[in-house]
Amino acid sequence: MTPPTVEIRFTGNGRSYRPGETLTGDYTLSGVKPAEIKALEVSVLWQTEGKGDEDMAVHFFERRPPDGDGPAAVRPGGRFSVQLPPSPLSYQGLIVKIRWCARVRIFLNRGREVVGELPFRLGDVPPAHPATP
Repeated sequence: MTPPTVEIRFTGNGRSYRPGETLTGDYTLSGVKPAEIKALEVSVLWQTEGKGDEDMAVHFFERRPPDGDGPAAVRPGGRFSVQLPPSPLSYQGLIVKIRWCARVRIFLNRGREVVGELPFRLGDVPPAHPATP
């Protein structure tokens, strides 16, 4: 039996976006039957990595229940669309990094979860370089 997976794809320009631009994508679920799904969450978030405390903030969040027939119901595939904020911009620093991603999380029966993430860049901040003596 194939393990459950989530695949996320962005439409449009790929993986680099400007503040205020709309991020649109779709996702597909495989290896899982609809009857096994308790809920599904779609989110767009940023997180920091590096020295000190790591931060995370969710810019967009939508929970889709397994029942119902509206656009927010759980299906083997779905779409999302969200206008991106002015900040924080993606940053590849020497001490701290700011990373954005779209995340789809499936909650299965018996307490299991399956998560798919697809990173993207917000803005065009060049990476930091070490100071030269």
